Amino acid sequence: MTNLSVNIAGVTLKNPIITASGTFGCGREMGQYVDLSEIGAVCVKAITLQPRIGNKTPRIAETPNGMLNSVGLQNPGLEHFIKYEIPNLKKYDTKIIANISGSTIEENCIIAERLGDMVDLIELNISCPNVKEGGVAFGTNPDTVYEITQQVKKHAKVPLIVKLSPNVTDITVIAKAAESGGADALSLINTILGMRIDINTRKPILANNVGGLSGPAVKPVAVRMVYQVANAVKLPIIGMGGIMNGDDAVEFMLAGATAVAVGTANLIQPTACLDIKNELLVYLNNNGITDVNEIVGKVVLNK
Repeated sequence: MTNLSVNIAGVTLKNPIITASGTFGCGREMGQYVDLSEIGAVCVKAITLQPRIGNKTPRIAETPNGMLNSVGLQNPGLEHFIKYEIPNLKKYDTKIIANISGSTIEENCIIAERLGDMVDLIELNISCPNVKEGGVAFGTNPDTVYEITQQVKKHAKVPLIVKLSPNVTDITVIAKAAESGGADALSLINTILGMRIDINTRKPILANNVGGLSGPAVKPVAVRMVYQVANAVKLPIIGMGGIMNGDDAVEFMLAGATAVAVGTANLIQPTACLDIKNELLVYLNNNGITDVNEIVGKVVLNK
């Protein structure tokens, strides 16, 4: 029997497949197509303190081997999540990861405090803009990353995952700042800032002009960053960025990820998470590996 279970900061997942925040909602719609109990964890769409209607449309644009999004954290707010979504998710035998995206450090602390232990893990989105600092993303400055991690950690009753932005010069500096601030785990990468222009109107396709690039196009960058971070910190890593099949998941785990999050693939195929889990199992069996943890960080570098 092949062991697929992994441990993220003391929380055991039955398998290393997680839904990436923003691509799976809170599981209600996707639950019509896939048994959520077969997924290691469901990371829900970003939660803000108050409801948000998000950005103007169009806010999705396809690109070669990927997509741009500028949804703008649309969600019904914290209290709706607690009242309606948590009870629904608890019907399933899966772990719940709450992605929190406050617009200030204080808001993130309030959300973490209010969630208590109703979820299994909290993922802190530091790619969102800090309104008190003129809209600059929390995650681009190591001092700010340290501060927000340290403050939210004080209010979190469950392990804290810090989700790193790739839109920085050296992601290992940011990762070390999060580790120093008390993060229990890291997830990476978030989307890469991108743009598309309609050559006929000469205007950006997205109403917000720019958006986050995800999908297979970002995978080589994501694998590289996961490898670098895995060798810079001692925290468990959730790798993500263009994972479309089991081989992609294996690649991230060889680079140093303990678990992987599937995002854009869910928008193409609702059963993507289960398909990837099954393909990962086939790889392990074909290579005589009885424990998925045996491949974590086992990339063999060229000399």
